[in-house]
Amino acid sequence: MQFTATIKKDDETGLYVAWCAELDIASQGESVEDALNNLKEAMELYLEDEDAMFPDENVLISVIEIPVKQAKIKQ
Repeated sequence: MQFTATIKKDDETGLYVAWCAELDIASQGESVEDALNNLKEAMELYLEDEDAMFPDENVLISVIEIPVKQAKIKQ
C-alpha cells in the first residue's frame, strides 16, 4: 500500500512532525528523515493490528495550489 506524508517543522520544539492523512497517524523526529522513519514505524505497528481501520481505496489525495497575497505582520 502507498500512503502520503505531510512534514512540518514545529517552531516551538524544533522537531519535524510527519503526518499520514489516510491513517490519521503522526510522529516526529529531529530531522525530516527521522520523522519519516518514525512515522513509517508507527504506521506499520498500526496496520499490524487486526482491528486496524484501513483507508477507503476510493479516497484520492491531491495537492492544490492557491495564490495568496502576503499578509502584513503587525508588530
